[in-house]
Order: sequence, then structure tokens, then C-alpha cells
Amino acid sequence: QVQLVESGGGLVQAGGSLRLSCAASGRPLSSYAMGWFRQAPGKEREFVAAISRTGITTYYADSVKGRFTISRDDAKNTVYLQMNSLKPEDTAVYYCAAGLPSSGTYYLRNEYPYWGQGTQVTVSS
Repeated sequence: QVQLVESGGGLVQAGGSLRLSCAASGRPLSSYAMGWFRQAPGKEREFVAAISRTGITTYYADSVKGRFTISRDDAKNTVYLQMNSLKPEDTAVYYCAAGLPSSGTYYLRNEYPYWGQGTQVTVSS
């Protein structure tokens, strides 16, 4: 089993940047594909980005494509989400998740059995 802890959230003005980190413990991060999801108040948790076990393939929601970048450093057991050109609609609690989704299911929450506690991102206009 793997434990995940997110960090790096905060308050930023529209147009600004943040980098979220997700540190894993308990098992090597290289055992899993990793995803980032977010949940805004009153809304369902939605897919943001994912990266394959090898790091070769990445996936993004249309709403963040071109602005967010997911990456992984297995030597540090950490996955990152670089967020640029932030918009007020990016405000949410951001969660990292670990699992073994197939190539067509990276965006599905139930493909990820392990989740962090979340980190708040607030973008002011």
C-alpha cells in the first residue's frame, strides 16, 4: 500500500503559477501510474492530469491542456503538477492518486485506489 501527501497549494492571483507536489511512501512510486484530480465546492471530483508508470505518456483534461504539466521523479518518490496561467475556475481542492489504470481509463476516479488528503488551490480574480 502507498501513502500520498500533497503540498504546494495556496492563494494566487489569476495568471499566476503554482507547483503542487505529491510525495509517496510505503511503496515505490514507480509501481503506479499517477493522477491529479480536483474538486470545487458543490461539484464532483474531476480528472485533471495523469502520467503513466514509465512517465512516457501524459494525459490532460481539456480545461487544463497547455497550462498544466504533470511530471514524476521516481528517485524522489514524488509527482508534480505545474500549473501556469491559473484562472479563478481552477479554484479547488487538488488530490493526487495512485493506481494501475489501463490506457483508456486514466481519467476515471475508481481506477485509483490510493488517494492523498488534498491541498487547496485558490485563484483570485
